[in-house]
Amino acid sequence: MSSFLRPAVPGQDPLSTPSANGNSIETAVVRIPAQYKPVSSHLAIAPLVSVVIPAMNEAENLPYVFKSLPDWIHEVVLVDGNSTDDTVRVARELWPDVVVVKQVGKGKGDALTSGFAACSGEIIVMVDADGSADGQEIVSYVSALVGGADFAKGSRFANGGGTDDMTPIRKLGNWALCTIVNRKFGARYTDLCYGYNAFWKHVLDDVVLDCTGFEIETLFNIRVVKAGLRVQEVPSYEYNRIHGVSNLSAVRDGIRVLKVILSEKASRRPKSRPQAIGLNSGRGEVS
Repeated sequence: MSSFLRPAVPGQDPLSTPSANGNSIETAVVRIPAQYKPVSSHLAIAPLVSVVIPAMNEAENLPYVFKSLPDWIHEVVLVDGNSTDDTVRVARELWPDVVVVKQVGKGKGDALTSGFAACSGEIIVMVDADGSADGQEIVSYVSALVGGADFAKGSRFANGGGTDDMTPIRKLGNWALCTIVNRKFGARYTDLCYGYNAFWKHVLDDVVLDCTGFEIETLFNIRVVKAGLRVQEVPSYEYNRIHGVSNLSAVRDGIRVLKVILSEKASRRPKSRPQAIGLNSGRGEVS
């Protein structure tokens, strides 16, 4: 028995097969459901993908961010943190259908949760606005989700990942905090404080995100484990911020992350250990 991948083009797709006499080629027509979204010449998905980008005064970086986004995504949700530059105008010029959410509160955590609420897609991808993330990696995150994961977690330290942006002290801090989370919650993470992640929208029914700062990534990672959801790490490469200065403070935000870890440990024990899964575990739909 043989198998094949159907090219991701809705409508008619010719499939060449040998004729009965073996001397000529007959062309069969395979109809691909129109609801599938082409991702590449050999892959299509049914779920709609939303990308959430929290941004404050990132007008100079947005051209690089939007240029890297694949054209098959369903929507871009930009959460504007009361920018004083042309962030919103530039976003609308680059992506005319962009959904702009005006942030009412403050902090990255507040921005992300506001963006999640505005998403209409079944899959949500978190992408920073500083140009450090490669949007072309989104296909790897989506593949992990449609392959069986509930939460696709980006890792700069998984095999194939890397970073240009972390100082030695930040690497040490990230390793220490990651080790604590793994031991205290039964996780198997190789990276903890990284904001490039993706998940099925229904995950938000099981995971409550109630923090406002950079520690939201750690809180999300912990509560996914505590909810017993299926997690798959995705190797990711982090580049340097292109323009501007990050609002991240290694010491201040490191302390906030540690407080989240201690607070979560004091609440309730995790339901189960996160599962290691492959890319063909049967979640979602793949053509």
